[in-house]
Amino acid sequence: MRGKKVVGRSKPLFVRKNDTVLILSGEDRGKQGKVLKVFPSKRQIIIEGVNFIKRHTRPSQKNPKGGIVEKEGPINFSNVMVVCSKCGEPTRVGAKIITDGSRLRACKKCGEIIQAA
Repeated sequence: MRGKKVVGRSKPLFVRKNDTVLILSGEDRGKQGKVLKVFPSKRQIIIEGVNFIKRHTRPSQKNPKGGIVEKEGPINFSNVMVVCSKCGEPTRVGAKIITDGSRLRACKKCGEIIQAA
């Protein structure tokens, strides 16, 4: 099948909206920011204050002047690492099963359950 991507079941994303993440690679390496939007099908996320892109816009009701608008662009989720709210360090995310059988995200370093801020 040329030109078409076969979409199958893949691993779930470990990054969620309002998480604090550390950028691991690219122009903004080392910066931390809050996740604004998550696109699971594309495996991309938008982070506050990171990866700015320029859009040339024509005048409209919202923007009567038009011109060049800078906004955050998406980056691949594999280029970030979740920052634990308890220990404050970037960490891998694991699953912790609690007594009622539900799975929660947990910090691999300190074991604390990760809550989106």
